[in-house]
Amino acid sequence: MHIVIGAILLVGVIALSVLLILGFPLGELTMGGKQKVWPKEMRPIAIGQLVLQVFALYVLIASSHVIPVIINAGFHRAICIFFAILFSGNLVMNAFSTSKKEKYIMTPCSAIEAICFAWAAVCV
Repeated sequence: MHIVIGAILLVGVIALSVLLILGFPLGELTMGGKQKVWPKEMRPIAIGQLVLQVFALYVLIASSHVIPVIINAGFHRAICIFFAILFSGNLVMNAFSTSKKEKYIMTPCSAIEAICFAWAAVCV
């Protein structure tokens, strides 16, 4: 069940990233809410984040063995731990954001993602 919840949230975050890259005014949900529309200079960085998020989605789904795991179990576990730590860092940053939308929407998402990846690391 943790895989499904984590995957659904990640798909939402991926969709948000795509919309931000395309110039939609959703910037209040990210980066402290300082930019409603991300500047064009930030969009290449967002593409890098998007690639990392898609990889995270693969790792999480592969943890349930629904799709093939192309790496050994130990390395897969280490990647899950990495993403659990990464989302824990996001949790802290979002919790201290000056943007209320980021604080109240993205903080719980980051917390749930961190828990899902930590649980996936235990179950691999």
